[in-house]
Amino acid sequence: MAAKKKTEAKSGATADLRAKTPDELKDQLLGLKKEQFNLRFQRATQQLEKPSRVREVRREVARVKTILGEKAKAK
Repeated sequence: MAAKKKTEAKSGATADLRAKTPDELKDQLLGLKKEQFNLRFQRATQQLEKPSRVREVRREVARVKTILGEKAKAK
């Protein structure tokens, strides 16, 4: 049952991303890339509090890039 909740949460987040304009998605991607950079430094200096966040950010970047690609292809 827990897996179903995660799937529902992802599809909700994906629907929110699809509703955004390409400019909003690019801004979000920039923010995620900055966060990813900071997390990498925290990991290197042994200050990373939430290691799972690295994986979450990486996947969120992939989602945003995928949707940006879909929108570009649709034009």
